[in-house]
Amino acid sequence: MGLIGRIVGGPAATAALASAAREVAEVFVPNATRQMEIPAEAYRAALDEHGEEFRHIRPGPFDRFVNGLNRMPRPMLALGTLGLFVYAMADPEGFAERMTGLAHVPEPLWWLLGAIVSFYFGAREAHYFRARQARQARQAHQGRQARAGGEATADAPARAEENAALAEWRAQAGG
Repeated sequence: MGLIGRIVGGPAATAALASAAREVAEVFVPNATRQMEIPAEAYRAALDEHGEEFRHIRPGPFDRFVNGLNRMPRPMLALGTLGLFVYAMADPEGFAERMTGLAHVPEPLWWLLGAIVSFYFGAREAHYFRARQARQARQAHQGRQARAGGEATADAPARAEENAALAEWRAQAGG
């Protein structure tokens, strides 16, 4: 490299020559690293733009109304069941008539009702499960950033000692 530097005329000229050679080479063979970075940058920009839409949520009257409706099924089911017990004690004949009417409901309709209720509560559980996973992923990412930033974690040696295979290997190695 010293000989080329002397021929070309110093380190600055060598750097300029290398840059020119790289640019000429990229005309014939695209830079593979840059080809991977471009879609990643576009994807990140799209995610950032999408996230910006939801950064400041201001629910309107309709959103508040729907949120209130979404909170009603579980209390209504619980209070309705208690109400059935009260109704059965207050008016046993009327209760028996209503239950006889329910006995005449066709079985496929009961299956449909069961599916609707199951999907409703299943969707709510899936929503909370996904939210919990996202929160845990965010916390793990923040922890990795903190460790990468040079902050030492006090529990790192304890975690290494919890690994039984590592402890056995250390014992065999004499350390």
